[in-house]
Amino acid sequence: QVQLVESGGGLVQAGGSLRLSCEASGITFKIYGMDWYRQAPGRQREWVACITRGFDTDLADSVKGRFAISRDNDKNTAYLRMNSLKPEDTAVYYCKALHPIPGGALDYWGQGTQVSVSS
Repeated sequence: QVQLVESGGGLVQAGGSLRLSCEASGITFKIYGMDWYRQAPGRQREWVACITRGFDTDLADSVKGRFAISRDNDKNTAYLRMNSLKPEDTAVYYCKALHPIPGGALDYWGQGTQVSVSS
């Protein structure tokens, strides 16, 4: 059974920091690319960051310079470090594991963790 479990969310003041974790089980974690997405109330889910199995990373323009994505394959965990948080970062944050296969891809989502940033 595949599980992705996010943790580390919470309430923080503007300018503060949080580190989200996404622990995976039931998959060969090291072969999966990992993404973080977020969804604010009344808005569509948006992509935030990704890290490939080769440790290449990319970030959405809205979070560049403030967020960082990393992974620890020994712990089957991906991380999203969030600094200089803004009220507009308030959202439920989800992680996704993705592995291409012929004709498609395997992808799995976590249940999400709430991040709330007060002004």
